Amino acid sequence: MERRSGGMGEGRGREAGGGAEPELESEPAVAVGAVMSVQVVSAAAAAKVPEVELKDLSPSEAEPQLGLSTAAVSAMAPPAGGGDPEAPAPAAERPPAPGPGSGPAAALSPAAGKVPQASAMKRSDPHHQHQRHRDGGEALVSPDGTVTEAPRTVKKIQFADQKQEFNKRPTKIGRRSLSRSISQSSTDSYSSAASYTDSSDDETSPRDKQQKNSKGNSDFCVKNIKQAEFGRREIEIAEQEMPALMALRKRAQGEKPLAGAKIVGCTHITAQTAVLMETLGALGAQCRWAACNIYSTLNEVAAALAESGFPVFAWKGESEDDFWWCIDRCVNVEGWQPNMILDDGGDLTHWIYKKYPNMFKKIKGIVEESVTGVHRLYQLSKAGKLCVPAMNVNDSVTKQKFDNLYCCRESILDGLKRTTDMMFGGKQVVVCGYGEVGKGCCAALKAMGSIVYVTEIDPICALQACMDGFRLVKLNEVIRQVDIVITCTGNKNVVTREHLDRMKNSCIVCNMGHSNTEIDVASLRTPELTWERVRSQVDHVIWPDGKRIILLAEGRLLNLSCSTVPTFVLSITATTQALALIELYNAPEGRYKQDVYLLPKKMDEYVASLHLPTFDAHLTELTDEQAKYLGLNKNGPFKPNYYRY
Repeated sequence: MERRSGGMGEGRGREAGGGAEPELESEPAVAVGAVMSVQVVSAAAAAKVPEVELKDLSPSEAEPQLGLSTAAVSAMAPPAGGGDPEAPAPAAERPPAPGPGSGPAAALSPAAGKVPQASAMKRSDPHHQHQRHRDGGEALVSPDGTVTEAPRTVKKIQFADQKQEFNKRPTKIGRRSLSRSISQSSTDSYSSAASYTDSSDDETSPRDKQQKNSKGNSDFCVKNIKQAEFGRREIEIAEQEMPALMALRKRAQGEKPLAGAKIVGCTHITAQTAVLMETLGALGAQCRWAACNIYSTLNEVAAALAESGFPVFAWKGESEDDFWWCIDRCVNVEGWQPNMILDDGGDLTHWIYKKYPNMFKKIKGIVEESVTGVHRLYQLSKAGKLCVPAMNVNDSVTKQKFDNLYCCRESILDGLKRTTDMMFGGKQVVVCGYGEVGKGCCAALKAMGSIVYVTEIDPICALQACMDGFRLVKLNEVIRQVDIVITCTGNKNVVTREHLDRMKNSCIVCNMGHSNTEIDVASLRTPELTWERVRSQVDHVIWPDGKRIILLAEGRLLNLSCSTVPTFVLSITATTQALALIELYNAPEGRYKQDVYLLPKKMDEYVASLHLPTFDAHLTELTDEQAKYLGLNKNGPFKPNYYRY
């Protein structure tokens, strides 16, 4: 999700996986050095009770605690108005015991588990008695009235060696030959895609599995088809927050505006995308889908879609080779020819141009969502190589002003919190790019008390940043002092190796743009730098002098890779995509040339109107006199195409 305005950016929102911390059970705490008086009454002399003082262990001994035409849309528009903590884990789930001198367990000093020795207790007679102590332990009482505390059993805590766990490699790596981008494969020594998945899953590549859904269909490739039930529940939750798509199903499915459409898609595969795909299916389309980001797929949602009969090829933590293989499986299938493309980032369009250019003879149009993909389309158009009409959804008002701005305003904080548990108050942050994504990020961080700097190339956006109260700087001016660096430009090499070398220790580096080109991650994959996995999608990159930076999602889209995104905002974007597909698919011959188009303003307004009932919002209706005065139709559109919201 991005906005191109000098500083362009793209961002939307999944999960940062972190293992649960082991719980330490401890006995009820007693103040160190506290003196406890215990009275023991003998049968012979109840009147004379000797007082005995007991001292607790010292601290060192303590226990470790749309076909739809524009006119058709107008007609459709609504009228104005807990288990046992001590039970042993199953063998398959039990963490491996740490090696000697490694892991957190090695940090416990010998004194941490020290047991009181017998010599520290007063025992005048071996024939002592047992008596329950008031603090829950046992007291030893000898015949002469001396009370001592019985030795306690100290439980040894086993810690999993997390570094060892995260560094596991897939066992089958022989088939990895397709093209690779800047980011390295999961089989490289610097990164493990396995660590980006549920640690309880096996390490077998989904490409090596033979899976079928309940109907016997195997035309899909997901992590684990058995997760379908969980994914279905997530999709049902998302449907509650996507009113426009649900309304579109009810209002347009009778006429099946996408009957005969064969849509190949490449987007983030989340619960929200699943609602869009099932809406397209309800409108008559056949769909095949792959993921546009190797970390943003929700495995359980992909499984639910596969179970429902959608050919889905995606899983969280794909290698670069897997990424292109999945796209190829969507496109290159016998007996099925796509006639529409829904893309996010331009990778699918690029692959078809590169491998299957003849397919464009039957493709009616392309719908592109991201600034990166739109930039590629404009390049093709300028070079005369764009052979089908394309719809630029990214620059439609309902995408740009909502998904890019409001979605990123909320998800930037979510992504940073889940991955680093950091506090924002007082932190110095530099946001590269003040487009809609940058505006959302800056607003959120400022509201949390952060000191925010902005870099920009566009003087208009730069002036907006200044008027909003942000300090406009060059990155070189603040790189040594900032605590967080966030890229939102859609550009290339915004943060270079030189910048990375000058950052202070523990600086957090992340990207809110669609592609992984903004941070020069490739320059960090050198022998003198050490990569250390901290948790899922969080890496320490350590310099020879000990300085380290915290790199999130290996420079890929932070919010969708590491957290979730607001479903309601994505409903707006998904509805815009659906209407764009309907419009292009049903457009009469000659309406759209081989060029890039914006969605008609009337459709933008229609998308917005479908979401207003959620807020019990009531639109004001123009009188005839007012409409005549403004020169408008009472039903819209209300703004000219050149209007900037």
